[in-house]
Amino acid sequence: MMGETYDAVVVGGGPSGATAATALAAAGRRVVLLDRAGRIKPCGGAVPPRLIRDYAIPDHLIVGRATAARMIAPSNAKVDMPVGGNYVGMVDREHFDEWLRVRAAREGAERRAGNFEAFSRDSDGTAVIHYRPKGAPRDAPLATIRARAVIGCDGARSQLARATLKGADRVPCVFAYHEVVKSPAQDSDAFDRSRCDVFYQGKLSPDFYAWVFPHGDTASIGVGSAHKGFPLREAVAELRRDTGLDACETIRVEGAPIPLRPLKRWDNGRDVVVAGDAAGVVAPASGEGIYYAMTSGLYAAEGVERFLATGKASALAEPRRRFMREHGKVFWVLGIMQYFWYCSDKRRERFVKICEDPDVQYLTWQAYTEKKLVRARPIAHARIFFKDLGHLVGSLR
Repeated sequence: MMGETYDAVVVGGGPSGATAATALAAAGRRVVLLDRAGRIKPCGGAVPPRLIRDYAIPDHLIVGRATAARMIAPSNAKVDMPVGGNYVGMVDREHFDEWLRVRAAREGAERRAGNFEAFSRDSDGTAVIHYRPKGAPRDAPLATIRARAVIGCDGARSQLARATLKGADRVPCVFAYHEVVKSPAQDSDAFDRSRCDVFYQGKLSPDFYAWVFPHGDTASIGVGSAHKGFPLREAVAELRRDTGLDACETIRVEGAPIPLRPLKRWDNGRDVVVAGDAAGVVAPASGEGIYYAMTSGLYAAEGVERFLATGKASALAEPRRRFMREHGKVFWVLGIMQYFWYCSDKRRERFVKICEDPDVQYLTWQAYTEKKLVRARPIAHARIFFKDLGHLVGSLR
């Protein structure tokens, strides 16, 4: 099997994989970006301003700008949260992901379309990726890629992670389903192109939330739940009826698992590291993943670059350490929030009520748009603590 050897192969061409391939190719490395062409992940498509800045996203990919979020309680009580001088960018994953892959190719990454099938090692110990090229007959021999390093970005329940990392098969997931529809011709109270609507209602999701996110001429209407067997399609149909969006033309439907806990280890200690959904970096409670996917992909690429330059496999452990130093506390807080506030309609009602608070709104948007906890307003934090304590006591009565 021995033959041409690449510096790295990136398995998966979503935001994490495309970002990793771009970074390594820009550093002068010979990289293959292997992507299962045609797959679009179910996603609300919200991206913070920091992502747009950090990753030089062009304006034409931002198909909408949401300047507020509306939180809807089980009682249908509504709380509007204006972003306040900023906005949430909205992207369509079909076009956003492909643009990222094209950028990777422009930097020098070699694109290949196919499905990852297996991981093995050549006689000299080099990693080998086996894949079925797009359009190849089922009985055709698998194609192979030899590489000094492998980055796994093949999504939740990553086949590569399961083949190379211990514990990768035990990541808890939310199952997400959404329908992309044509936006109504006119905005209304039920649908506004400048607002993201989030529904905290047990009838739509017993443990997560449902959403209506505008994408300019289209919109994403979806729901997530970790409850096996929960009727996601029926919940979306009910949401569309309740909002009057059932008359909108459906363009496409998509579903997939979304992980909600980072893996305890992202590398195999030898030549493999994972990123994005494969590493479990989707924020609990919010389900936000694009920014974290791209950031983890960049960190994985930088770790692989150090590994290739030094030969030290310890460099592959640094991406996770770096990511958790920067974002681990946010994931911890959001995990507690989801566990406590999403477990019943009584608590969801109080959670939405909390969102009326100006301090909560300010600190929430600052944390979201800049991806770091705000420390500059200790009095606001103190006020929120005591208000939350009051809601907590009330929810336990």
